[in-house]
Amino acid sequence: MARKPDNVVLTRAAAQALRAEFIGWQCRLRQLAARQDGGRPSAGMCPRVTTLAGDELAATVVVVISEADPDHTTRQFQYQYLKTQDPNERYDKVLEFLQASYFQEPSRFSDVLTALFGAGSELASRLLDHGRCVLEFEQYGQGYRIPCGVTRLPTAHPRHQATYWHNRLFNEHLSPGVDVLAFTPDWAHAAATRS
Repeated sequence: MARKPDNVVLTRAAAQALRAEFIGWQCRLRQLAARQDGGRPSAGMCPRVTTLAGDELAATVVVVISEADPDHTTRQFQYQYLKTQDPNERYDKVLEFLQASYFQEPSRFSDVLTALFGAGSELASRLLDHGRCVLEFEQYGQGYRIPCGVTRLPTAHPRHQATYWHNRLFNEHLSPGVDVLAFTPDWAHAAATRS
C-alpha cells in the first residue's frame, strides 16, 4: 500500500468525506462477509497495525464497527446468546441479523473501531503503551491508512459491551476477562489508497 506523506493534512470537509467513504466501505465488506462467507472476517476487516514510525506491531487485528448508539443491538446480541445453549442456532441467528439490514445505513455507525484482546495480551499492552498507532486496511484494490489514538474501554462502556457480545456470538468460549481497545481515527491525517 502506497503511503501518503505524513505531513499532508486534510481539510475538515475532505476528512469528513474520507470518514464517510471508509465507514460505507466497511459496511459493504461486512455485509458481503455475512452473506457470502459465513461472517468470517475478510482482509478489509483485519488491518495491519504499525507504530506512527511504520514499525509493524501486528500483521492483522480483527476490528469491529458498531453503531453510534449500540445499546439496542447489544441487547439483541445478548438476548440471542442467552436464548439458547446451541452454538449453531446462535451462529445462524447472528448471521441472519448481519445479512439483513444491519449494515444498510452507514450513517448510523461510529468511526471508532474496536478490537477484543485476551486477558494479558502483549499486543494490547504495547498498543496502550504507544497510545497511538496506524491501521492499514486493504481489500479489492481499495485501502486506507488511518492514524488512531488507542484507549482501553471500561467493561461497562457501551462499545466494550457491543464488541464483547458481537464476538461472543461467534465464539462461545470467549472468557469474560478480555480487553477491548478503542481506535479513534485522526481523519485529518488519514489517506485512501488504491492499488
